[in-house]
Amino acid sequence: MERQPVKSRILRSVGYEDKTKILEIEFYSGLVYQYSGVPPKVYADLMHSGEIGKYYSEKVRPKFQAKPVVP
Repeated sequence: MERQPVKSRILRSVGYEDKTKILEIEFYSGLVYQYSGVPPKVYADLMHSGEIGKYYSEKVRPKFQAKPVVP
């Protein structure tokens, strides 16, 4: 999945697959997680948020199931 760099202190890049509704987030630590069942609106709101890390922490992390992506 292709990710776009974002301006955040904790998130390095974000990608989204509309067909599968999978949101992929790369952290500055190097860890990558995929969140399943994420509606397109949540992805759009995340990418347009003024505070992308805060939006992630409040609206994505607690609400969607995550699995680590192993390189």
